[in-house]
Amino acid sequence: MKRLYPLTELEAAINYWRNVSPSQGEEQALCAQAAALAEPYALMIYERRGEIEAEALSDKARQALAEWEAATQR
Repeated sequence: MKRLYPLTELEAAINYWRNVSPSQGEEQALCAQAAALAEPYALMIYERRGEIEAEALSDKARQALAEWEAATQR
């Protein structure tokens, strides 16, 4: 797993998970993986940060990124 993730990679991972497991139900809730990545993604935008350290992510977000990396050969 990488140590730093740019905003664009979090966005790509969220989009990957949204395609793999689209929002469902009337509430259109994100799947668990996309939801885990959405919070740090939003915080990065709010704080105008271009990248985030892997250690700053939750376990669920790191797992979602690891699975995305494996699936997309990144």
